[in-house]
Amino acid sequence: MESAEIRRRWLSFFEERGHAVVPSASLIADDPTLLLVNAGMVPFKPYFLGETKPPAPRATSVQKCVRTPDIEEVGKTTRHGTFFQMCGNFSFGDYFKEGAIKLAWELLTTPVADGGYGLEPEKLWITVYQDDDEAEQIWRDVIGVPAERIQRLGKKDNFWSMGVPGPCGPCSEINYDRGPEFGAEGGPAVNDERYVEIWNLVFMQYERGAGDGKEDFPILGDLPSKNIDTGLGLERLAMILQGVRNMYETDTLRVVMDKATELTGVRYGAAQETDVSMRVVADHMRTSVMLIGDGVTPGNEGRGYVLRRIMRRAIRNMRLMGATGPVVQELLDTVIDTMGQQYPELITDRQRIETVALAEEARFLKTLNAGTNVLEGAITETKAGGGTVLAGDKAFLLHDTWGFPIDLTLEIAAEQGLSVDEPGFRRLMQEQKDKAKADAKAKKTGHADVAAYREIADSAGGTEFTGYATNQGEATIVGLLVNGVSSPAASEGDEVEVVLDRTPFYAEGGGQLADQGRIKLDSGAVIEVRDVQQPVPGVSVHKGSVQVGEVTVGASAYAAIDVRRRRAIARAHSATHLTHQALRDALGPTAAQAGSENSPGRFRFDFGSPNAVPGTVLTDVEQKINDVLSRELDVTAEIMSIDEAKKQGAIAEFGEKYGERVRVVTIGDFSKELCGGTHVGNTAQLGLVKLLGESSIGSGVRRVEALVGVDAYNFLAKEHTVVAQLQELVKGRPEELPEKIASMLGKLKDAEKEIEKFRAEKVLQAAAGLAENAQDIRGVALVVGQVQDGTGADDLRKLVLDVRGRIQGDRPAVVALFTVAGGRPLTVVATNEAARERGLKAGDLVRTAAKTLGGGGGGKPDVAQGGGQNPGAVPEAIAAVERLVVETV
Repeated sequence: MESAEIRRRWLSFFEERGHAVVPSASLIADDPTLLLVNAGMVPFKPYFLGETKPPAPRATSVQKCVRTPDIEEVGKTTRHGTFFQMCGNFSFGDYFKEGAIKLAWELLTTPVADGGYGLEPEKLWITVYQDDDEAEQIWRDVIGVPAERIQRLGKKDNFWSMGVPGPCGPCSEINYDRGPEFGAEGGPAVNDERYVEIWNLVFMQYERGAGDGKEDFPILGDLPSKNIDTGLGLERLAMILQGVRNMYETDTLRVVMDKATELTGVRYGAAQETDVSMRVVADHMRTSVMLIGDGVTPGNEGRGYVLRRIMRRAIRNMRLMGATGPVVQELLDTVIDTMGQQYPELITDRQRIETVALAEEARFLKTLNAGTNVLEGAITETKAGGGTVLAGDKAFLLHDTWGFPIDLTLEIAAEQGLSVDEPGFRRLMQEQKDKAKADAKAKKTGHADVAAYREIADSAGGTEFTGYATNQGEATIVGLLVNGVSSPAASEGDEVEVVLDRTPFYAEGGGQLADQGRIKLDSGAVIEVRDVQQPVPGVSVHKGSVQVGEVTVGASAYAAIDVRRRRAIARAHSATHLTHQALRDALGPTAAQAGSENSPGRFRFDFGSPNAVPGTVLTDVEQKINDVLSRELDVTAEIMSIDEAKKQGAIAEFGEKYGERVRVVTIGDFSKELCGGTHVGNTAQLGLVKLLGESSIGSGVRRVEALVGVDAYNFLAKEHTVVAQLQELVKGRPEELPEKIASMLGKLKDAEKEIEKFRAEKVLQAAAGLAENAQDIRGVALVVGQVQDGTGADDLRKLVLDVRGRIQGDRPAVVALFTVAGGRPLTVVATNEAARERGLKAGDLVRTAAKTLGGGGGGKPDVAQGGGQNPGAVPEAIAAVERLVVETV
C-alpha cells in the first residue's frame, strides 16, 4: 500500500466517524519556542491548553513534521530521519479511552478490501502505563487482546506530557511484531527493533506540575475535561504494509535513492559507507523540498539555517559518491513527483521550489571552493603554531560564514593530522540557536512567563479588536503585568503590560508594526503605549509605561491610537500589496512573498527570485504601482471561508497560519490577498510610491525597500537638490550628468594606475642594489632587510622574486624582505633550488619570522608569505631569519 493511500484511508476513516479533517499546518511553527513543527499535536496545542476553543469536538489530521536535533545521525542508522508524517485523531472532551482504543483497533485490523490497513491481530502487542488498570481492561475484555500480549511500562515509556506544567496523562502504544528475523521474542518491553511501535494513544486526564525529565514531576489533579491525542507514524506503517525492513526502503524515499544511483552509479546495499550517503541524500532532499514548499528559504539562522544545512549535507554526500556537477534538479523533481500525490501544492509551486533549491546548490558549489581555501589557511596556521587541534571558533566561522559542513571540516582536518575542537564548535552553535529562539520568544512575551498571559485569557477571555472601524474607544483593564509578573496595580514610572477587553490598537503581525498611542483611565492615570504583541492567540498585550497616576485591574479606560502613525503604516501596507502584485506580474509566481515590514511611511518586501531584478524591470514595477494609485481604486476587506478565498484567487503568505474564516483585502481589480492588517480606503490616499532599490538577503530571496506618501516626496525633493548641486559642479544638464561623471571617474582611475605603476617601478629599482649587497653565509647568498613602509604584499612579492633572480650562477640564495603596511608587518621569503638542497625552505623561514612578529604564515618551499601584529618586532624578525640560516647551513 503506497504512502498516499495510507494517508487517504486515515483521513477517510475518521471523517466517516464524525471527525473534522484539519489540513496539515505549515512546518513553520506558530510558536516562539519552536523553529519547526516537530509533532502532530503542535497545531492543536492551543486547544489542549485551553487558550482557544477547538473547531469541533473531534478532529483528525496528517501533519508534516521535522525534527533536527540529531542531523549528524541521519544516514548512520535506518531509524533516524528529519521529516515524517504524523497521523493523528483528537478528542476535546468527547470520547476517551474506550473510544480511542476501539477506533485504533478497527482501522488497523479491518481488511484492506473494507477500507482498513489489514494488519493481523495476532501480531499486535500492547503497552499500557504501569498503573492504568482501565486501559488494560479495555484491551483485554473489550477488544480481546490476550493478556500475554499486553505489557505494563513505567512513566518514562508510557506517560506523556509536553515537558512543562499542563495537561498530561498515561498512554498506550500499539506495536507490530515483525518476526524472529528481527530479534528475540518477548514483546516491546524486551525488543523494540522486532516489536515496532506504530501508534501511540495519549489519554490526557491529569494536570502536572513543574519538574525535570520524563519522570520527575508531580500530578496536581484531574483536568476539567478529558482529551485524546493519538499519533501514528505514517512512515512506520508504510514500512510494515510495504514489507520492507526500514523507512528508507518505503516508496517515498526509495525512489530518491534510486535517482541518486542513476546519477552516481553507486548502488544502495553495496557498501556501508555509500549506504549512509544514500540515506542522507534521500532524507535531506525530501525534507528540503517540504521546507521550501512551506516558505522556508536558506539562511544563516533559525529555520533557514536548518534548511541550508541539510541541503548542503545532501549535495556533499552526492559528491562523496562521485557526482561532479549539479544534482539537485533531478533529485528535487523525484521528490515532488512522489510527495505531490499527498501534497498537490508541491506540484503547483514546483517552479518556486526549484528556483530556491537550485540557487542554493549553485551557491554551495562555489562555497566548497572558497571554504576549502579558508580551511587550508586555518590548518596551516594551526600547524605553524605547533597545534594539533583546529579551534572550535575556526570551525564555527567556516560553518557560519561559508556554510562549510562541520563533517567536511572534520574530514579534511583529519587528513592533515589534526582533530577539531568539536565541543567548542557545538557550544558556539548552541549559543547561536539559543539566541535565535530567545530573541523570537522575547519579542512576543517581553520575557514574561507565557502562563501569566494564559491566566488572563482564561479569566477574561480574548481581546476584541475594534481598530478596523475606529481609532479610539472605551475599554476595561482585565490584566496587568509589572516587570513580567501579574499585579493588581501599577504606579507612575512603572513599565507595564496591559490587557484590555477591547482595543483599537493593532498588535504586530503579518509584517505590520504595532500601533502606538495612549490609554487614559477615569482616575486621570495615563499609559503611554509603545508596542502591542499577541504572546498567546487572541490576547493583545499593550506594552508601555505609566506616565501619570495609578493603574488598577478592573478600571475603566479610554484607548486611543496615534492616528497619524496608523495612517502612515496603512499606506505602507497597501503599497506592499501593490508591490507584491506588480512583482508577480513582472517576474511570475516565483516572486512569492517571503516576508515584509510595514512601518510609518516606508516598507520592505521580501520575495523569491534567483537573480537580481534588473533596474529596468524595477522601474517598470514602480511605474505600474503609481499608475494604480492614479486609478483611485477602492480598497475593501471581506471575511470568507478559506476555500472561497482560494477560489477567488487570493494570495496567501507562506508560513502564515490561517483559520477556516479569513479576511481578504481587495484593491480594485489589481490585487487580492489574505491579510489581517489595516489599509487605506482608496489607492489615491497613498499619493506616491518610490522604490529605493533591491538587494539580496539570502539564497533565492531578494528585498525591495520603498517610501510612501510624504516620505517618498521628501526623498525625491532631496534627490532634486543633489542633482542641482551636481549640475553646478560639472556644468551640465541633468541628462548629461551620467556621461560627464563617468568621464571624470575614468580619468581618475587612469591617474591612479599611473601612480601605482610609478610606485611599483620605484620599489623594483631597489632590486639590483639589494642583490649586490647580499651577505655570504657559508656560501649562501642571504638578502634580508626592511624596505619602504607602505609597500603592498604584491609589490613585496615581486621585489623578492626579482632579487632572487638577480643572484648569479648556481649559488644558493635566500631573500627575506619585510615591510609595514597599514600598521601591520608583512614578510615574503624566497629560496632557489640550490638553497633548498641545503635545507633552506621558504615556509620554515616565514614561520620563524611571523612567529616573532606575533602572527603566522606559510606557503611552498620556494616562496612563502606571512605577517603579524607587532611592527616594532621587524628588526628582531630579521635577526631570527639570519640565525636560522646560519644554524641550517
